[in-house]
Amino acid sequence: MRGRFIVLDGVEGAGKSTQMPRIADWIRKRHGEPVTTREPGGTPLAEQIRALTLADQDEPLPPMAELLMMFAARSVHLENLVAPALDRGQWVLCDRFVDSSYAYQGAGQGGRDEPIAWLEAQIVAARQPDLVFIFDLPVERVMERVRQRQAMDRFDRADTGFLQRVRDAYLRRAAADSSRYCVIDGAQPVDVVSRVIIEHLEARFA
Repeated sequence: MRGRFIVLDGVEGAGKSTQMPRIADWIRKRHGEPVTTREPGGTPLAEQIRALTLADQDEPLPPMAELLMMFAARSVHLENLVAPALDRGQWVLCDRFVDSSYAYQGAGQGGRDEPIAWLEAQIVAARQPDLVFIFDLPVERVMERVRQRQAMDRFDRADTGFLQRVRDAYLRRAAADSSRYCVIDGAQPVDVVSRVIIEHLEARFA
């Protein structure tokens, strides 16, 4: 039996990292040990692409080059980790997936969805997540939380306009497919967020 593919996505600082181990524990108790991973990254080669993509460069990284690098890492991740795990019957819990490309490389950069959709069709195809939690937070709160981080990549240093476009893109995508997306209010207390997520998992996969 094929495993389930669950994604946590959304704006920075909204609580994905805090909730990952809690969701993994829920899966572990009911469906066996999950694979927990992230994008970009997840495998040694994909992590190398991640480091190159997120680092500050001496020359500009064109938006299309950034998009292609994200999908290169995604292709490696899917083929070498995610798909084999699902085929073995394991559940996969992933921090970010293709929605991040629509939000960051698309809306955030002021780009179009068409190139992203084409790459998604070639690389992701039918291997879509069974459920996507979109962690939402007002941009002002995002910036407050991100500034508290000791290590910041270039996306963490984005301006308010960029972050607002990113947030709007996530919410648009969630609204367009309510059967597969669940928006989580990241401003709520951690335990409240956990309870909402678990209740949704119980209802969806009972």
